[in-house]
Amino acid sequence: QVQLVESGGGLVQAGGSLRLSCAASGRTFSSYVMGWFRQAPGKEREFVAAISWSGGSTYYADSVKGRFTISRDNAKYPVFLQMTSLKPEDTAVYYCAAAPPGSIATMGRKYDYWGQGTQVNVSS
Repeated sequence: QVQLVESGGGLVQAGGSLRLSCAASGRTFSSYVMGWFRQAPGKEREFVAAISWSGGSTYYADSVKGRFTISRDNAKYPVFLQMTSLKPEDTAVYYCAAAPPGSIATMGRKYDYWGQGTQVNVSS
């Protein structure tokens, strides 16, 4: 069974940092676009960041530019998200996802596989 499982979420004060990891099983995602999305209470899921299959291109939502960094390493852990200077507005459930090569990275509907999400709470 193909699975993506996020970890690393938790409670942090504003200005703090967290590093999210995504573990994969069932297949490799070395040729896939990997992305992070988030959903806050009462809001729709939104794009956060993505990285190309080669790791040569990255994409970020305007709200996280300069604060979040997406990276990828290997098949077991295909994508990470380093979050710094966290704000209360960053509070949400964060999801990792995988899209076929050539997909538009910011479009959630292009992603074929999704994790269950990890909760990030940022307090003031």
